[in-house]
Amino acid sequence: MRAIGIIGLLLALAVVGVLAKRQLAAVPAASAPAGDAREQSRQIEQQIKQSLEAAQQQRPMPDDH
Repeated sequence: MRAIGIIGLLLALAVVGVLAKRQLAAVPAASAPAGDAREQSRQIEQQIKQSLEAAQQQRPMPDDH
């Protein structure tokens, strides 16, 4: 009975290992080009500033008619 449990555990571990290997192999192919870190930093900073400015804009109040 223990042998069946160990075999099942090893089989599950093998499946997880194969899936992890496939997932890790697919990541570099799907990633965008690295580019300049400073440029990426500036873009992120701009996006945050735009988001903050949009959040600070007053929304129109609904009419209570």
